[in-house]
Amino acid sequence: MPIVKSELMDEAAVRRSLARMTHEIIEKNKGAEKLCLVGIRRRGLPIAEQLASNIARFEGVEVPVGSVDVTLYRDDLTQTVDIPTASAVQIPADVRSHTVILVDDVIYTGRTARAAIEAVFTRGRPSVIQLAVLIDRGHRELPIRPDFVGKSIPTARDEIVQVMMDEYDGMTAVRILEKE
Repeated sequence: MPIVKSELMDEAAVRRSLARMTHEIIEKNKGAEKLCLVGIRRRGLPIAEQLASNIARFEGVEVPVGSVDVTLYRDDLTQTVDIPTASAVQIPADVRSHTVILVDDVIYTGRTARAAIEAVFTRGRPSVIQLAVLIDRGHRELPIRPDFVGKSIPTARDEIVQVMMDEYDGMTAVRILEKE
């Protein structure tokens, strides 16, 4: 069982990072009118919903929020289903007319982001895909770099970054765990 090594962010710090990321998203995209946020399940979805809530509060624009389950699109799993199901990608907008911002809790090797991009392409080809992550822990295996980062944290490969979201965990925090 992993041991908590340190708490990197409490709920207030997560909220502040998401507020800053929201402003960066709005600035980079010159507004929010053509954005669509797609949360990578599980913890990317509540982060995407919080970003959308911030955009509505800051800009007065309701941004569609969808989700993607990348399990069926992973390239590093030994047993996958050959044909992904339609429920794996739920996007309430035509991706061809939007800038799609994929949202995840942690980026590590880049494989989850690659799988999410592939999943989005099953719905059409967006003009732009951007990536927003709460935590960038390094150790990329693919040439994928997030556009928006809440916090960059250098980690050892044997450490675990645990993002806790109130919706799933009853609290919001980011911790580093050490394997026993």
